[in-house]
Amino acid sequence: MTSVYVFNGPNLNLLGTRKPEVYGTTTLSDVETMCREEAEALGLELVFGQSNHEGQLIDWIQEAGAAVKAGQAVGAVLNPGAYTHTSVALHDAIEGVELPVIELHISNVHHREPFRHHSYISPVARGIVVGFGVYGYVLAIRGLHNAARPA
Repeated sequence: MTSVYVFNGPNLNLLGTRKPEVYGTTTLSDVETMCREEAEALGLELVFGQSNHEGQLIDWIQEAGAAVKAGQAVGAVLNPGAYTHTSVALHDAIEGVELPVIELHISNVHHREPFRHHSYISPVARGIVVGFGVYGYVLAIRGLHNAARPA
């Protein structure tokens, strides 16, 4: 079965309790369930992960890139959290393995602090989903699925 990867960066394990006025009250476990249901509806297998460690995210990106090249995956949804604004290493990993990535942000980062307006991920992302709350994960999975289908 073809897979879709969903990777979450630092502090997303606190989803549902951290700044609920910004991120809502849905937990990361709830998001995983929602993503699994969407993936299954599209005939995809979900691979879901969260890490507070940049190196772990890089390892997962490299694994997903290899799976895409082998025809076993459509790409990855990546909510890089704060690494969005700091990580050249994530940028380089995505670019290096040519991983189709949808960059995802639960909140509209452009309506927040100025330091959140710059992304190191956007230049190597296939698309960006911003500000739709946790429903953005569903939109991103659908986007990857549609982009991977033959024209």
